Amino acid sequence: MSVLIYWFRNDLRLKDNPAFAQACVNADYVLPVYIHDLKEQETVYGFERQGPHRKTFLRASLDDLRAQLGVQGSDLLEFSGKSVDVLLGLLKDTAAKAIYCEQIEAPEEMGRVRTLREQGADIQEFWQSSMLDPQELPFDLEKIPDVFTAFRREIERVRLKFAKPVDAPRDIPPLPAVLPQGAIEQMPAGLSLAHPYLLGGASRAQAHLKQYLERHLPDNYKETRNQLIGMDYSSKFSGWLALGCISARDIALQLSDYEDRYGANDGTYWLWFELLWRDYFRFIHFKYGRKLYQASGLTGALVRPSHAPSFERWRSGNTGVDLVDAGMRDLQQSGYLSNRMRQIVASYWIYDLKGDWREGAAWFESRLIDYDVYSNQGNWLYIAGRGTDPRGGRPFNVAKQSQDHDPKEIYRKLWLSPE
Repeated sequence: MSVLIYWFRNDLRLKDNPAFAQACVNADYVLPVYIHDLKEQETVYGFERQGPHRKTFLRASLDDLRAQLGVQGSDLLEFSGKSVDVLLGLLKDTAAKAIYCEQIEAPEEMGRVRTLREQGADIQEFWQSSMLDPQELPFDLEKIPDVFTAFRREIERVRLKFAKPVDAPRDIPPLPAVLPQGAIEQMPAGLSLAHPYLLGGASRAQAHLKQYLERHLPDNYKETRNQLIGMDYSSKFSGWLALGCISARDIALQLSDYEDRYGANDGTYWLWFELLWRDYFRFIHFKYGRKLYQASGLTGALVRPSHAPSFERWRSGNTGVDLVDAGMRDLQQSGYLSNRMRQIVASYWIYDLKGDWREGAAWFESRLIDYDVYSNQGNWLYIAGRGTDPRGGRPFNVAKQSQDHDPKEIYRKLWLSPE
C-alpha cells in the first residue's frame, strides 16, 4: 500500500491543483503537509521576512484548506522547522515512496528541492502557477523574448489565452494509519487586518471572483486600475494568487466565460494582460535564474550601499514627501499598496534616496499580503533598470504623480492625517 506526501507550498487549493490531483491518483494514502520554514526569520537587513498581515492571511488560507480537506475525510498537518529536515523525517516516519509538490523556479525554493534529492528523496515537482502552459509556448523557455512586448506579441500571434484548469479530486486517499509526530495544531496568526482586503483562503477567493464578475467590474478595470483607494478600482486577486488559493488559469477561464456572455472590452483584455505580465515574470526565471537575484541584476552595474537613516525614513513614511509617506504608511498599516503607489515609492527609494533596490524588495516581501517571489523580483528589477526592460530604469516624477493620481490630496490626507 503506497504512501505519498503532498507538500503544499504556494498552491493552497484543491481546485486546479494538478500536482495534488496526481498524488491522489498515484497513492493509496496521501499525507498533506504544510511547513512553516524557520530557515531565516529575519532578512539580512534586520527585519522579519514575513510581516503580521501576511501571517494573518496565510493562517486563514491554511484553515480554509484544512476545512476543504476535512470534507473529504483528509486533513492538513502543519509542521514548524527547516523544510528539508521535516520532509526527510516524514519520509522515514511514514515510509512514503515520494513527495509531490508544486515547482517554484526561484533560488531558495529550488535549493530545498535540490538538497532533498541529494539526500535521496524522490521528489516530484509540477509546474502549475502560470496562466499559460509552458509546453504550449511558441518558444523554448530558455529562449523567451527578453522584452515583455515581444513576449506578448508572440503569445497573441499564436492565440494562446490560458491552459485549461483541472477539477478538484473527487476522492482524496485517506491519511496513513500511523501519523508522524511533531505536527502543530496552529501557528499563531499576526495582527488582525485593518484593510478590508483581504481574508485568505480558496473559498473567499472564489467568492470574491464571483462577486467581481457579477458586478461587471472587469468592464472598468483599465480606466480605474491606477486609482489609489478602495476595493473596486483593481481586481484584488493578487493575495489569493500569491498563495495559490486560486489559480491564474481558473481566473482566466471565468473571465473568458464572462466575455462570452457579455462581450470582450478593454477592461477584460487588460485583466488578461496583467495575468500575462505575471506569467512573464515567472517564465523569465527559466532563462536567467539566479542572475535575477544578483545585486547588479542582468546589467553588471554596481549597487551603492544604502544609507540606513534614509531607509528608516522611507520605510516608516517619514521622508517629507507627502505622497511617498502616505504610500509607505498605507503599506505598513494595511499590508497592501496599489500598483501605481508601488511604482512611485520604489522609484523614490532607488532614484531620489539612492537606495539599494534589494533592500526595498526585501521590505515589500516583509510587508505585502500579496508577496510573490517572481513578481516582486521582476517589478523591482524593472523599476531599477536591472532586468530585461530596454529603457534601463523607470524613475517617476513624484510631483507629477501626485497631480495625476491624487490631485485633491484625498489619499495623502487619508494616511497622513493625525489619528
